[in-house]
Amino acid sequence: MRILLSNDDGYFAPGIEALARALAEIAEITVVAPERERSGASNSLTLDRPLSLRRAANGFYYVNGTPSDCVHLAVTGMLDHLPDMVVSGINLGANMGDDTIYSGTVAAATEGHLLGVPALAVSLASRGRIGAHFETAARVARQIVERFQRGDSANFGPEPLLLNLNVPDIPYEQLKGLRVTRLGKRHKAESVVKQLTPRNETVYWVGAAGAAQDAGEGTDFHAVARDYAALTPLQIDLTHTARIASVQGWFET
Repeated sequence: MRILLSNDDGYFAPGIEALARALAEIAEITVVAPERERSGASNSLTLDRPLSLRRAANGFYYVNGTPSDCVHLAVTGMLDHLPDMVVSGINLGANMGDDTIYSGTVAAATEGHLLGVPALAVSLASRGRIGAHFETAARVARQIVERFQRGDSANFGPEPLLLNLNVPDIPYEQLKGLRVTRLGKRHKAESVVKQLTPRNETVYWVGAAGAAQDAGEGTDFHAVARDYAALTPLQIDLTHTARIASVQGWFET
């Protein structure tokens, strides 16, 4: 099995190193990740300049672009084979609910999915910025990849699967298990933070994400809060099918 690894925290991040160690025992690994942190990059592609691909001393490749750039470049130009799976992460911090829209970690996996490759995004749901238990997330990710290797994804149908995994930042022995979930929802984000620079110019910092609004049973928020890993199948079709008829009606009167 051949796996393409990427992330949005940069090729030097401890999360991708832990993931590479865990998956290298069961698959052939190629790492192509951003040269610096690109959190919140979502699904953006760099179209206004060329991209460069370099190799670090540890064998990881890095690109001066976004997470989506990394996967797109690797799948459509760098690799001489189509990977069997794209795995993105391990992100330091959760990517649950509405966060998935903005997440560069999820975007890298999504790019693989759009290119016809099954994909998994992995995040460590750390409550701070310490991220002490990357090995827990890596171990759960490996278990999911092993299930994929056994052909357990066959019931997903003809479309390549896209999975979003969030793992509590706790020792593996304290993990209660894994639940398959739906995305929850957050309240709106907190207001932007206004500051004055030393030159008396006003600048703005984007506010923190809001608290969970829909965190009921069955959601990713609910599972992680109770020390379960949360695995959510995602889809990309944004069509609001129920609204098609009403919008069509605008043009029939």
